[in-house]
Amino acid sequence: MDAVLLARMQFAITVGFHFLFPPITIGLAWALVVMEYLGFKHDDAQWQAAGKFFGKLLGLTFAIGVASGIVMEFQFGTNWSAYSRYVGDIFGAPLAAEGVLAFFLESGFLGLYLFGRGRVSKRTHFVAIVMVALGSTLSAFWIIVANSWQQTPAGYMINSASGRAELTSFVEAVFNPSTLVRYSHTVLAALVAGAFFVGGVAAYLLLKQRATEVALKALRVALVLGFAGAVLTAFPSGHEHARQVARTQPEKFAAIEGLYTTQSGAPLVFFALPQSTPPRLQATIEVPKLLSLMAFGDPNAQIKGIDQFPADELPPLWLTFVSFHNMVMLGAWFIALTALGLWLWLRGTLSHSRKYWWVLLVSSPLPLVACQLGWVTAEVGRQPWAVYRLLKTADAVSISVPASSILLSLIMFSLIYALLLGLYLFLLLREMGHGPVVANASH
Repeated sequence: MDAVLLARMQFAITVGFHFLFPPITIGLAWALVVMEYLGFKHDDAQWQAAGKFFGKLLGLTFAIGVASGIVMEFQFGTNWSAYSRYVGDIFGAPLAAEGVLAFFLESGFLGLYLFGRGRVSKRTHFVAIVMVALGSTLSAFWIIVANSWQQTPAGYMINSASGRAELTSFVEAVFNPSTLVRYSHTVLAALVAGAFFVGGVAAYLLLKQRATEVALKALRVALVLGFAGAVLTAFPSGHEHARQVARTQPEKFAAIEGLYTTQSGAPLVFFALPQSTPPRLQATIEVPKLLSLMAFGDPNAQIKGIDQFPADELPPLWLTFVSFHNMVMLGAWFIALTALGLWLWLRGTLSHSRKYWWVLLVSSPLPLVACQLGWVTAEVGRQPWAVYRLLKTADAVSISVPASSILLSLIMFSLIYALLLGLYLFLLLREMGHGPVVANASH
């Protein structure tokens, strides 16, 4: 058994499972800001019922997210102690900031929002959900800072005596070359995930003919937020993120784009079947020179292919290419599906478009799939580095933890997470079965 592979698998499972919940939390919180504002402004019982109903789902999602995230940070001291020793001085700062500046803000106001309805003023209650949304969004910032530093390290020096990376500029480390563009891309993707979550639940309620007026209101919010988020996720944030990768991580860029030989006027590949031995693409659908134009603003610009890098410094080519292109295809689907929903709304047929409700319900988990694919693209694409061009993943693991122990904990965590997911889905479906309750329906 390979301890490095098992440690990577364990981290992938724990982080991948946890990452199901923050995107929903962030996007759903902002959707609730809209619902609660409309309920507060118009004193509308249906909007208030929507806020109360989706607020329960927010509380449930937040609780499971916290439970699944605790394990993640412990792994840095168990499976990845060499990594912690090497960059702990830098990596620990944003994680501490996330806990002190964001998590307590989010969790504190979430309690006020969930349990303060009818006990505090409506204005205070509305402010509470705004602070929850801001707190969850700020929390994502510090997590992205920590991860972005691994991608494009800055604001540090290597202490020759200790052999450790030490912080020289907190500002440079925080605003490293990839932080802001990755943060905007991630938050917008979370907005799409939350919007599709709301849209899927609303479609379910409509199909079951439960609280249909409330469901239609929630569906309209989901379509507006989902369309805006999906478009902005693709452009400008996704486009600018790709340009950043092309400048700062050229081997990752070559891998995700399937550019296996250095080319001037490189084509943009829309579809291909990647082959590993030797690395090549088959059945390609591409546009000549478009990749060079999009990456560097020059249709004749030269882009390095994987042939320009040492073989032991290349990421896994097949997985990186496939995860990226599937993420992009899903992003296009989100734009098309929400645009169709808005068109149906404008035509006045959204309220009885059962086929559309079914498609939206089935598609509602897909933004989470896209988020997972984006994470795979970013993290697998960074390999073989734990910290890009500073520390290799194979050198970051704990040398004192045997593979058998990692395997045992991997199995244990997988079972626990399976139970947590089952519990979450059971409680979610139970709440959806109850549906929203409109007080003072005659209002």
